Amino acid sequence: MKSLLKMTIVGVALASGLASAQNYPSRPIRLVLPFGPGGVGDITARAVAQKMSEKMGQQVIVDNRPSAGGIVAAEVVAKSEPDGYTLMLLNNTNAVSAAMFKSLPYNTLRDFEMVTTIGAFSLGVLVQPESPVKTTRDLIALAKSNAGKMNVGSINIGTTQYLSSELFKSMAGLDYITVPFNNTASVLTAVRGGDVRAAFEFLPPVLGQVRANALRVIAVSSKNRFAPLPDVPTLNESGLPGYEVMSWNGIGVAAKTPRALVDRLNREVHDAVNSPQVKQRFQELGVEPNLNTPEGMRKNVTEEIAKWNALIDKARIPRL
Repeated sequence: MKSLLKMTIVGVALASGLASAQNYPSRPIRLVLPFGPGGVGDITARAVAQKMSEKMGQQVIVDNRPSAGGIVAAEVVAKSEPDGYTLMLLNNTNAVSAAMFKSLPYNTLRDFEMVTTIGAFSLGVLVQPESPVKTTRDLIALAKSNAGKMNVGSINIGTTQYLSSELFKSMAGLDYITVPFNNTASVLTAVRGGDVRAAFEFLPPVLGQVRANALRVIAVSSKNRFAPLPDVPTLNESGLPGYEVMSWNGIGVAAKTPRALVDRLNREVHDAVNSPQVKQRFQELGVEPNLNTPEGMRKNVTEEIAKWNALIDKARIPRL
C-alpha cells in the first residue's frame, strides 16, 4: 500500500512538472548575477539572456546583486520558488566560496538544481612589458631568490584570482606574498607601477591592454592555450604539470525545480549559446562556449569545491 501511495505521489509530481513545462514561461524570468554590470560575466550573461528572451517569448531580466563571494545573489535564488522563474548565474566564485567560507546561508550543492555551464575563460600571469621576467621559470627563479619578499597581485582574499596565486605558490614550492586588491584596475596599476612583480587576473578584461603592449602575459592558467593569445604557454606546460584553473559560469535554479523545467532551460541556454550572435560575442570577449548537462555541471561544481578545499587546507589559508 505504501509503495502504491509513493508511486502515485511521484506520478502526480511528474505530471505537474510536465504541465508546468508546457505552459512555461508565462511571465518574465529573472536572471540573478553575483556581480555588478559591465564585466565579462555580466556581458556574456546579457548576451545569452537576450537570445533566450527572443526565442522564449518572455523577457529574461538581468538582476545584478554584487557581494563578496557571490553570497547575496546565491541566497536570493536558493530561497526562491522552484518554478523556473528565478535563475542564478553560478560561477567559479560560488565554488570558491563554498570552500573558503566557514558557513553560508545556503548549501551550494544541496540548494540548487544545476542546469548547464555556459562559458569558460582563463587567467593570465601578468607582468610589466619591460620586466626581465619573460617566462614562468623566470618568475619562479625570481621568487626563490627573494624568498618571503616578492609581491604578487590578485583580487580580494577568497577569490579565484587569489587562490590561483596561492595554488601556483604551493605547486612551485615558493614563498612570496599574494597582495589582494579591491578591483582589477588597482591590480593592473600595481603591476605597471612595479608595486607587484606579477599578478593573476582574468584575461578577457585585460586583453585590450595586452594588445596595446601595456601589459605582458607570460603564461595562462587553463589546460589548453588561450585562443586570443596562441603564442602564450600554459602554466601546465611551463614546469607546473597539472596546474589548471578556469573561470566558468553556468545557470542554476532553486532545488526541487521540476526536472522538466530544468531540461527546458538547458535546451534554451544551449540554443542561445550556439546562436551565431552569441558565439561571435563570446569570441570577441575571449570566452569559450562550455555547454553541459545538468549532471555534468553538478560534477564540475563538486570537483571545483573539492579542489579549492584541498588547496585551502594544504596552504593553511584561514577560512572566512
